[in-house]
Amino acid sequence: MKATIWHNPRCSKSREALAILEATPGVEVTVRDYQKLPPSRAELAALYARAGMTPAQGLRRSETIAKEQGLGAASDNAILDAMAAHPILIERPLVETEKGVRLGRPPETIREIL
Repeated sequence: MKATIWHNPRCSKSREALAILEATPGVEVTVRDYQKLPPSRAELAALYARAGMTPAQGLRRSETIAKEQGLGAASDNAILDAMAAHPILIERPLVETEKGVRLGRPPETIREIL
């Protein structure tokens, strides 16, 4: 099974999710550092749709830029635009397999799609 993790190596939850993936037999992991290789707006919209979540649910509200731009009450379109422009706003880790997409908070939730 192939799995892609949208990863931030500085994030403990992201590192925990990556460790779960690497320890799972038969899983071929692709690591995408989304801050170095930012997703497009369309990629984000597709990921959230597959995960069954809204962009607002995938927003890192604690980031200064989220507060400055008032994204807590923004539309999904505005949030996607902001995430595409500022990838730090993307809550992590996101893990994608052929079984779906999960936000790894807590990291154990990714087991649902393995």
